[in-house]
Amino acid sequence: MIDDADTGRSADGRLPTFTSWLRDRSDTELAALFEARPDLITPVPADIGALAARAASRPAVLRVLDRLDRFTLNVLEGLVALGDDRAGTAPGVDRDRLAAALNAPGKRLDEALATLHRTALVWEDGARLRPLTVLRDILTRPAGLGPPLRHLLAGRPADRLDRLAATLGLPTGHTGAGDPASRIAAAATPDRITELIADAGARAREVLDRLAWGPPDGTVSSAASRDVDAATAASPVDRLLARGLLVATGPDTVTLPREVGLALREGRPFHPIEADPPPLTGPPIDPDRATRAAAGQAFTVIRSVEELLERWAEDPPGVLRNGGLGVRDLRRAAQSLDTDEPTAALLIETAHAAGLLAADAEVGGEWLPTPGYDLWRRSAPERRWLRLAEAWLRSTRVAGLSASADARGRSRNVLGEGLDRRSAPEVRRDVLHALAAAPEETAPTPDAVTAYLAWLRPRRQSPATAGLIDITLREAALLGCTGRGAIAPHTRALLEEAADQDTPVAERDHSRAADLLGAELPAPLEHILVQGDLTAVAPGPLVWDLARELALAADVESTGGATVYRFTDASIRRALDAGRGAADITALLERHSQTPLPQALRYLIDDVARRHGRLRVGTASSYLRCDEPTVLDELLGDRRTADLMLVRLAPTVVASRTARATLLDRLTDLGYHPVPEDTTGAVRLSGPEERRAEDRRPAREFDEPAPVGPALRMAAVRAVRAGDEAATAVRRPVPAPDAAPPRSATSATLAALTAATEQGRRVWIGYLDTDGRASSRIVEPARIDGGYMTGYDATRAAVHRFAVHRITGVADLDT
Repeated sequence: MIDDADTGRSADGRLPTFTSWLRDRSDTELAALFEARPDLITPVPADIGALAARAASRPAVLRVLDRLDRFTLNVLEGLVALGDDRAGTAPGVDRDRLAAALNAPGKRLDEALATLHRTALVWEDGARLRPLTVLRDILTRPAGLGPPLRHLLAGRPADRLDRLAATLGLPTGHTGAGDPASRIAAAATPDRITELIADAGARAREVLDRLAWGPPDGTVSSAASRDVDAATAASPVDRLLARGLLVATGPDTVTLPREVGLALREGRPFHPIEADPPPLTGPPIDPDRATRAAAGQAFTVIRSVEELLERWAEDPPGVLRNGGLGVRDLRRAAQSLDTDEPTAALLIETAHAAGLLAADAEVGGEWLPTPGYDLWRRSAPERRWLRLAEAWLRSTRVAGLSASADARGRSRNVLGEGLDRRSAPEVRRDVLHALAAAPEETAPTPDAVTAYLAWLRPRRQSPATAGLIDITLREAALLGCTGRGAIAPHTRALLEEAADQDTPVAERDHSRAADLLGAELPAPLEHILVQGDLTAVAPGPLVWDLARELALAADVESTGGATVYRFTDASIRRALDAGRGAADITALLERHSQTPLPQALRYLIDDVARRHGRLRVGTASSYLRCDEPTVLDELLGDRRTADLMLVRLAPTVVASRTARATLLDRLTDLGYHPVPEDTTGAVRLSGPEERRAEDRRPAREFDEPAPVGPALRMAAVRAVRAGDEAATAVRRPVPAPDAAPPRSATSATLAALTAATEQGRRVWIGYLDTDGRASSRIVEPARIDGGYMTGYDATRAAVHRFAVHRITGVADLDT
């Protein structure tokens, strides 16, 4: 339930309220609110009243509480604790009183209050600071203090309240202002509480001292709810119960009221408050070496993802029934990339999050590259890395949880269910920001980062969060975001640029992160070194066209600082099948090799080309055709072809009962290298088939609202202001015109709109959209025809067409 004091006019009609406080914020302050709490404009609220209701709702407040650091959270708890609701006490806390109670550095206190104001958790009522009402229900034990005395006494039998009031020297029954519980709570001033503690005795004080700093609940051996008074109280606990210094909250449980706890703490909610985070300590490092290490790892990631997806384009793994990737396929991918399975899992999940990999069908399909992969591999290396890094930062998927057991004891698969964690994106950003906050030339230890984040996000600390922090540190190093334990300059720039969410960093025309990484990455080369052992060495990354042609004519033998390619019969045949001629392959190598082409490689290319295509396979069931009868003689005499059931029809033609595809594959395995031809006898050559899957990444229902950029934030401010103007405008109902029967509400609406159109004046209308949502609009009608009104909608800053039957009311606007 939303309290009127927070979201509307107070019960006695006086202002200010939380709604009016929000309405008085400047556009810059509202934009800052939307930056800190993007969920408030997802979707954009209709007006300031709707914004206030959403900002004060429990789920929205819980979300922003989880982002407060320990000091700011302590300041907020102090406000809730000190702003007690004793009868007759004005709500809120004076800043000077808060500063004295917390005994915190003034600058840090101002910063914390500025954060609480910016996030609209605390608003100002004159000179008093007022936390949202819902915080009293969320922070039920602020600073380890118990509930207020009035809450503890509410619902107690009248005779017990009268007895307690009499002990305190207060009027009994319903005499005086307010109910008995409120009168007792109002009398619980610090001085009066001090007197009652002294009157209870030294042993009773010892009981209170054990509960003073929390927890405020205690257990007693005898019935706590028994009826006692000051005259009959025998034990220390009885004397405290009789004076209201303790209140029974269960058969054997007593609770220390908040007012008593604050009095025992001498008005200070906390011990000396921890205003600054723990230091980020670690071993010293050389920044240049760390940057080079991160850039080198980033380049490895780019090349590994490309190599993996190229392999999967030719031989894609299957999709499991649960939508994941099989364990054998993951192991095979790790072996092909010469890495371990956790690293392969991270690369696969990151490629999927970046839209480079998808399943071609939900059930029984295969994992294939997407069309976006073709655009990605043609872009600059630094741009490719930015897309992968941004996808990892935004993704709720945690690859490090793969192979772990779920609640039912089943292993979690890569790309399958059970790897989503709502807090993963925020944990990743927090970890990287923590590394960025470390002193220069220092690589913080994992323990130091964990302690820092425990201060930064105290409400999110749990074993699961600690596990996410460890996984994030490992994944950041594997992806090239960090080097030697320190954040890389390009990652620091990426974090700064990612704050502007209007356009992804990888899609912008200019990116400082890309410039910094590009300066560290090796420049693409246009040359190779062909060696005498039928290998070629690429001493660095190759330009895209050369890399594609070389991958077609040779097989990758090893990777590292340099890539080694090996030429084989099969690789040369692959290039010939793709339509390259022997002269084309030789010319390519001569053009790009900085070493002379060895004779052995020329012989290999010529020999494979000479045998390539001498046999042609067509459709009979299938047939073979060759211009050299001696080749067919050799084929018919080969015992290995007995299963093909070959029959000679002419000196240059042999028929077979096997299918053409089977005949092609079988003869290729036997080393005859046939090529297919069509019905006209023309040779049909084609390169490797590039299979692609449509990117079908589903929108995950538990994703956090994404931060929006400054342009969208200001657009949301304008929309809320316009909606609020329409909702709060002073309106004069338009009288229904006199008309002969039959008269209707629609005819009256049409008449009023027609008059406004003729006079060229603005009017207010109530309007129901197609989903039945009501809204207020300020419009300037321009034309009415066919049951529709067309006019300029000042609320949406656009020309709009309104269905007249959906208009619920029309009113003139007072100037």
